[in-house]
Amino acid sequence: MVVDNTGHDDGYSEAVDLDTLREEGRALTAVDGTPIAVFHHEGEVRAVNNRCPHMGFPLTEGSVDEGVLTCHWHHARFELSCGDTFDPWADDVDTYPTEIRDADGNAASVDALEERGEAGEATVYVSPKPRRSEPPAVHWRGRLDDGLEQNLRLVLAKAAVGLPNAGVDPEAVVERGVRFGVRNRADGWGPGLTVLTALANRLPTLDEQDRRRALYQGLVEVAGDCDGEPPKFDQDAFSATDVSFDRLLSWFRENVEVRDPDGAERVLRTAVASGYGPERLTELLVTAATDHRYLDAGHALDYVNKATEALDLVGWDDDERTADVLASLVRGLATAARAEETASWRQPVDLAGMCAERFDRLDELVADGDGKSWTEPDDFTERLHAADPETVFDALETAIEDGATVEELAGAVAFAAARRVALFATSNEFDDWNTVHHTFTFANAVHRAAERTDTTALYRGVFDAAVNVYLDRFLNTPPAPEATGDPDADPEAALAELRSAFEQQGRVQQAGDAVADYLAAGGDPDRLTAELGNALLVEDTGFHTFQAYEAACRQFDRRDDDARRRDCLVAAARYMAAHYPTRRSREQTFSIASRLLRGERVHGDGEAE
Repeated sequence: MVVDNTGHDDGYSEAVDLDTLREEGRALTAVDGTPIAVFHHEGEVRAVNNRCPHMGFPLTEGSVDEGVLTCHWHHARFELSCGDTFDPWADDVDTYPTEIRDADGNAASVDALEERGEAGEATVYVSPKPRRSEPPAVHWRGRLDDGLEQNLRLVLAKAAVGLPNAGVDPEAVVERGVRFGVRNRADGWGPGLTVLTALANRLPTLDEQDRRRALYQGLVEVAGDCDGEPPKFDQDAFSATDVSFDRLLSWFRENVEVRDPDGAERVLRTAVASGYGPERLTELLVTAATDHRYLDAGHALDYVNKATEALDLVGWDDDERTADVLASLVRGLATAARAEETASWRQPVDLAGMCAERFDRLDELVADGDGKSWTEPDDFTERLHAADPETVFDALETAIEDGATVEELAGAVAFAAARRVALFATSNEFDDWNTVHHTFTFANAVHRAAERTDTTALYRGVFDAAVNVYLDRFLNTPPAPEATGDPDADPEAALAELRSAFEQQGRVQQAGDAVADYLAAGGDPDRLTAELGNALLVEDTGFHTFQAYEAACRQFDRRDDDARRRDCLVAAARYMAAHYPTRRSREQTFSIASRLLRGERVHGDGEAE
């Protein structure tokens, strides 16, 4: 037998008699609390961590053949001498140096011991230090990349838990997910990156374990979006970087107009290389995104908003990263379905034509409002909910003439859209939830973009959102009972009722009433949004539900009127309740990962091994 003398010091621990090991082939020991499996195979003594890195099954119950250790639970295979896995979904297993020592504690080879007739008294010792010295943060970054590349949910769950445990900032995890997503999906920005960014926005409001859940859910969405998709191949910026912004804006709009994503990408990358910052780049994107009506049922502008929010999180300071993120939007803008081409925007009322008439006068309307300060009328939401489109358009026109900024008007329309969700009648078809949902998340995106740029072109997005609020009117006919809240309610009982509503199908009204009761009774709003976040993250949540939660919380955070704040979270709770409960398979995977990293068994009774 070859004796491994590396790392020989007093830290080695006695493991098993050599004769016993040769006879039984394997033994289990513990060194500094770590369970270690020791094998005698092909004349060699090998030691590995006894917990299979995949799901913790004891490797002493596995088998060894031709130098390959196989775990019998999911058949993960490991090269015995170094611990490297044949199966990337399993991870590598730690190996440990071993020594054979005689009765006096001196290291010796088997041959030497047999020559002296002392082999029967020899003992195998194991070092407490694994051969791998890779820092946990480095290891889990590598595993995060593996999980994203191969769409491995358990690996992503482990990385989402392991990286924060290793002291890595969540923003760094988000950045890695964003970079992967924009490079590995030819169609560019999509639902996965939107979910990752939406959840990243809410991380500070969640508890510690839910922050890990949020990272996991977002990363799973990104990996799923990119799985099996071709990568994105970039276009280069123009050599000329002294082109005026107005000229770049004109070029960009023209290329999007004729559905040329390659040309549009070159213009966008040139704008980044020319040093234009977040406000100008946002103006470039939202102007093209509102040249046509309500692109892709609102998703196109929502994606623009989420990409810019992602850069808020990971930083605009790196031009290459900024260009990559924003360039991922171009194909979606250029290929998006345009609402003016649909019957609903043309018949029985030519809503697109009505928009065009107002847009021709936008500069005049804005000039009329210059220097004025707008106060939202008490009946403004009711006017936006009117059955006559002229009432809606007149309300918007008058607001602009009275000095309403894009941000102010977008915020008012976003609330009107939230009310549609809060009053959605469950007598409608189930899929109609997404109709009111799309209007709300689009309006929220316009509102957020207006916080970044005050370009007049963005008023067109406000009109688009308001038109959809109008089109959604029949989904509130009749409206659901309004959840106003009971100030005498018990906040704790209201929270319990909310969670109960999510546990049973169809308890939409109960969920909204529970939120209203909690707030009316003086419950802590931060706790409520965190509870909603936990309810979101333990389910197999769909793309739209992630959006609904994040947009509602954002609108809630930016308002000071109690009734309006309430309606935003009522809308979120009702939408969530309509889609819950689910199978919770993702939560099962996350739970397994968390237990494994805490050193718990998942194959037995759950106690620490």
